[in-house]
Amino acid sequence: MKNCLSLVVLSMLCAGTVCAQPYPAKPIRIVVTSFGSGPDLMARLIGRRLTEAWGQQVIVDARVGATGRIAAEHVARSAADGYTLMMVTSQFAIGSALYEKLTFDPIKDFSPVAMLASTPFVLVVHPSVPAKSVKELIALAKARPGQLQGGTSGAGSPSGLSLQRLKSLSGVSITDIPFKTIAQAFTDTAAGQIHFTFTVVPAVLPSVRAGRLRGLAVTSLKRTPLAPELPTIAETIPGYEVIGWYGLVAPARTPAEIITKLNTEIGVAMRSAEVLERLETLGAELSPPANAQAFGAYLAAQIEQSRQLIKESGAVPD
Repeated sequence: MKNCLSLVVLSMLCAGTVCAQPYPAKPIRIVVTSFGSGPDLMARLIGRRLTEAWGQQVIVDARVGATGRIAAEHVARSAADGYTLMMVTSQFAIGSALYEKLTFDPIKDFSPVAMLASTPFVLVVHPSVPAKSVKELIALAKARPGQLQGGTSGAGSPSGLSLQRLKSLSGVSITDIPFKTIAQAFTDTAAGQIHFTFTVVPAVLPSVRAGRLRGLAVTSLKRTPLAPELPTIAETIPGYEVIGWYGLVAPARTPAEIITKLNTEIGVAMRSAEVLERLETLGAELSPPANAQAFGAYLAAQIEQSRQLIKESGAVPD
C-alpha cells in the first residue's frame, strides 16, 4: 500500500516541474527571414555549436516574405518555452519603425536573448570626388548643395539611414539616389555614375586597396579591426553611428532561466575560432559580452533611432 501511494505521489510530482527534463530536451528552431544571407549563415554557425554543447539538434527555419514580418509574427505567437528563437538584425529595428500597422509589438512580444555581432559600413567615394576625408566631403556638399549624389538601397535601408544621419548631423544637402540593391549603388559609385555610397567592409576593401574607390570612414563609433586604417565618421561628426547588427530573441515570457542559459552558451559559441573566422568574412565584429536586458535596451534604442531617421527622410513602405 505504501509503495502504491509513493508511486501516485511521484507521478503527481512529475506532472509538474519536479521531474521535468532540463532544457533543452528537444530540438530548437532558429527562425530567419531569408535563405543564404548573413543572418541565415549566423544561425547555422550558432546552431552547430549549440548542438555540440547540448546534444540537441538546432534547426534553421526560413520564413521568407513581407520584409521579415511573416517570421516575426510566427515567433511572436510561438510557445514561450525556449524552443523557438528568431535571428533579428538592424533590419528588424528599421521595419518595426517603418511599418505603422504591425501584427506584433517589436518590444512587448519578444524576450531579448543575446546580442551577437555588429557590422560597420564604409563610406566610399569615387576617386574623381575632390574629398579625401569626411570633413572635406561635408565642405564640398556645403559648397554644392544638392549636387552630390549618394547611392543607397532606399531611404528605409541601412545605407539610406546612414546617409540621412550624415545629412541630419552635418546640416548638408545631398541627393539620395535609391537603387534596388546596395550592390547596384556600389557598382555605379565605382563607375563614377554617382559620387559615393555606404557598403559593408568585405565588399569594398578590394576596390579601395586597388584605388578604384576611396574609403573615407566607417560608420561605427569606434574604428574597426576589419579596416583599422579608416577613421570613423564620428571622429568628424560626434555621435554619428549607424551599423548593422545580429541578435537573437524569443517569444515574450520565455522563462528567465532559459534565457540566461541561452545567453551564456551563445556567448561561448560566438567566441569559438570557427565563428570568429566566419564573422570576419561577413564583415562583422563580435559584440562585447552582454546580458539579455542590455540587448533589450539596445534593441529599443535602435528602433527609436530608426523611427527618427525614417521620419526625417520621409521614407514610406514599398
